[in-house]
Amino acid sequence: MLSRCSASFPRSSAVSLAAKRHRPYSSKAPPHLRSTTSLPPPRIDYRAIAENIVKKSNNAINRKAPLPSGAVDDVARKYTQYKSLQNELNAKRNARSIAGENIRRASEKGDLKAKEAALAEATHLKTAVAALEKTVASVETDLLALALAIPNDTHPESPLGPESAATTLATCGPTPIPADPERDHVSICRKLDLLDLESGSTVTGSSWYYLLNEAALLEIALTNYAMSLALKRGFTPIITPDVVRSDIANRCGFQPRDNSDPPLQQMYHLHTPPASPELVLSGTSEIPLAGMFANKIFSPTTLPLKVVGLGHSFRAEAGARGTDTRGLYRVHQFTKVELFAVTTEAESESMMKDMVEVQKTILDGLDLPYRVLDMPTEELGASAYRKFDMEAWMPGRGSWGEVTSVSNCTDYQARRLHIRYRRPTADSTDLETSPPTSTTTALPFAHTLNGTAVAIPRLIVALLENGAVFDDKGEVTGIRLPERLKSFWVGPLNGRGIVEWV
Repeated sequence: MLSRCSASFPRSSAVSLAAKRHRPYSSKAPPHLRSTTSLPPPRIDYRAIAENIVKKSNNAINRKAPLPSGAVDDVARKYTQYKSLQNELNAKRNARSIAGENIRRASEKGDLKAKEAALAEATHLKTAVAALEKTVASVETDLLALALAIPNDTHPESPLGPESAATTLATCGPTPIPADPERDHVSICRKLDLLDLESGSTVTGSSWYYLLNEAALLEIALTNYAMSLALKRGFTPIITPDVVRSDIANRCGFQPRDNSDPPLQQMYHLHTPPASPELVLSGTSEIPLAGMFANKIFSPTTLPLKVVGLGHSFRAEAGARGTDTRGLYRVHQFTKVELFAVTTEAESESMMKDMVEVQKTILDGLDLPYRVLDMPTEELGASAYRKFDMEAWMPGRGSWGEVTSVSNCTDYQARRLHIRYRRPTADSTDLETSPPTSTTTALPFAHTLNGTAVAIPRLIVALLENGAVFDDKGEVTGIRLPERLKSFWVGPLNGRGIVEWV
């Protein structure tokens, strides 16, 4: 047996959801954002991009970000143009104010000639300012669109390359049993009447399913088990909406459509009236959880905020590329318990370790063989600065399969969703209700982290394939389930005589 993995990571304080909404920035949102959301436009750090062109470009290449050649250089050039135009606009506005003052003074002195000259100048400046404001707004919209495509930075210890370059940080739990196609979860489910894929296909389509009998009870038990452990670690429970605005999903780093040719749908889009915001079925509870904190400013005394959300995940692309499509491993809809945290910049790395410990505790309690991976650059997506996956051994599939992951998104999502916090001050005893001591733009952006507590179908696969019981003839007769789940089981513990608690 392999020794169980453990580490002593610092715990975060209890969560408080108190926050106050801030006033939106004075600059107008680009049209595409104004039409879909009430949030102000994302606040991208253009200067950091312009001052680190080579680093940002190499990072995008390492992550295989879908950027056109020279995209980072384009942002730097557009930012330079924007600053120049903004300076020119400010100068024109200042001159317009001076012209207005000259009109007033000339009127007081009765100097009609001077007044006419000042009026002519003010009229000219008014036209010039209006034209410049239109140009600046257009350049700013283009600049934002370019910058939004640039992915987050990457942790220096993240491996470079594709999924196969992942680094194994730990292998935990019991020794994996040998791979055996007889342990295939679909075969087990059919024998024990636990899964109905045929009806799912008839009612909805391929990769949709019905969980039956003990499998249905197993989903409920796993959900309550994971929620209970998260609550013990100080996470606040939340039931999330399954429908979100597509703009919120985009701001979190989820693209409704991918960049393949032809593009594949990543999310299910709902038909809405033309004037209504575009709505999608949420791909993960991370999206509504992140959106819950949008456009808010938090006191540092309330951070870190830790929530655990229960919701459904909808993936339109399940099976679209013909990989891992058998049974429950990759499906269009599944129940997921999601961990989410909002922290200060200094706390996010320790919070990531804390969330990993929650995930490991959940898997340890299920007595599954699993390994912890540090995921490489091409697996980080747009938002993750660093990402750890946990893979459970699935002997029927003959391979390890991802069952949880945790990502530190640093300020990537917070800048897009406007999640900020006040810096502590020596003379402030009630930061949550005191007026701001600095301008809104000076407030730091929070860091956000997300992690799967349980993705139900994948865990069912692992539990069935590792726990299947066979008779002397090699026929499946039952399943062994971890004793830890008994207290979360509803109904008879062994009503059909196929469950053995171990």
